[in-house]
Amino acid sequence: MDTMTSPSDVSALSYEQARDELVHVVNELEQGSATLEQSLALWERGEALARRCEEWLIGAKARLDAARAGTPSADPAAGE
Repeated sequence: MDTMTSPSDVSALSYEQARDELVHVVNELEQGSATLEQSLALWERGEALARRCEEWLIGAKARLDAARAGTPSADPAAGE
């Protein structure tokens, strides 16, 4: 878990980065070898990563909807 950063800095991650780290967090939790404190930190990080992935997916859907409607849309990575 030392390579992970705090839950608040996930806003800079791409969808792929957040997804890959989320997979890593889930694997760590499933191993069950972490202390309670480490497990809580992993869980919090996972929640933040899942929210980031959801933001990307919502943004991608909005861009697709806008493209279908023929209107310009904002870039979700710009932090709407």
